Amino acid sequence: MWILPPASKMAALFRQAWAPLLLTPGRVSVGSRRGVRGLRRKPLRVLPSVAQAQEQQRIVPSKVKASSLPKAPAKERKPEPEPKEAELRYERAEPNEKRLSKLVTLAKSRTFREKHGKILLEGRRLITDALEAGAVPQMIFFSMMENLKLLPAAKLKGATLVKVKFSDIKIWSDVITPQGLIGIFAMPHHSKMTYPEVPPEHALPLTLICDNIRDPGNLGTILRSAAGAGCCSVLLVKGCVDAWEPKVLRAGMGAHFRIPIISNVEWELVPNYLPTKSCIHVAESSPERPQTEAERASPGQAACRGWTPRPPNRKAQPAPSKGSQEEEEEEEETDLLQVQPYYEPWMDAPGAIVVGGETHGVSAEARNLAHRSRGKQLAIPVIPGVESLNSAMAASVLLFEAKRQLLVKEGSAAGLQLKL
Repeated sequence: MWILPPASKMAALFRQAWAPLLLTPGRVSVGSRRGVRGLRRKPLRVLPSVAQAQEQQRIVPSKVKASSLPKAPAKERKPEPEPKEAELRYERAEPNEKRLSKLVTLAKSRTFREKHGKILLEGRRLITDALEAGAVPQMIFFSMMENLKLLPAAKLKGATLVKVKFSDIKIWSDVITPQGLIGIFAMPHHSKMTYPEVPPEHALPLTLICDNIRDPGNLGTILRSAAGAGCCSVLLVKGCVDAWEPKVLRAGMGAHFRIPIISNVEWELVPNYLPTKSCIHVAESSPERPQTEAERASPGQAACRGWTPRPPNRKAQPAPSKGSQEEEEEEEETDLLQVQPYYEPWMDAPGAIVVGGETHGVSAEARNLAHRSRGKQLAIPVIPGVESLNSAMAASVLLFEAKRQLLVKEGSAAGLQLKL
């Protein structure tokens, strides 16, 4: 008969038998649900404070993300103010506007220009050149705002801007295809203008004197050639066409605002506008070859040198009166000018050239002035049957020939220095 042990011993035996099973993984008592829930829970993550995070970032920046730090409020940047353009205030022309027709008609008159001191300029290029040179605008007529914006706005201050219809500008314009811009300016004075500086290597120390040039197209072309050659200035002796006539302005293509132009000069005052010791030459188109040295010599010089001068082919004339004796003496002085081809050396700085009109040529005053300054008569030979060259063409030939001779002389001097 079995005798059961006491209950305390039974409990101890049971624990000893089931202890290995309780310690084996995956075997959990069904009754211990609280322990199972505890094992399933994830451990809590404790985040550092803001102060600790900033301290860690200062010490080890790579371990602290920027996203974990509080962001400072971004400051709003104010946009920089854009540069303000000069405001152009203009007025619209009335239906029966008469200012355009009145001013254009008067500005085309030389009497009005000389009396009131106003000139008329048309086109964007000519008006822009005038503004850049310092000409004072008084009234600008335009048809579209785009045309007005092409002009330097800062230089239009003080001028009256009037918007008119393009049809009105077309009526009073001298151009076949007008640009829609007409300006009334105060007549410029050469002493108050700002001309573009010419580099020394391109400057020509020569003054061009226009004698009795009456064709507007010729004068405008002469001014354009003088500006292109780099002349010092242009003198217009009394009797020439007005330099500020619209046709002259169009032919000049902006030369009026690139070179000083002095108008209405008396022959007695011409030397005042030239450098001291200037040699003045006169231009002459000759249908024959220039006289040789033997032909220019006097009978005494010809006899000494063995030359036979041509006998004078003159008819017998009555004895001159006392009144005409002085005129003959002046003619003899003008005939004493030495004639030479334009391509022979004659360019000496400083100097001047006189170009005459096509009808009458160079005047007696110009020849006398050239004789007193020991100048020469520069002949441009042309073939027989051709009367003369155009005055603008003759001026262009002489101006650029003077520049060529000057460059050759400077090159020879530079070569001589290198040899020495």
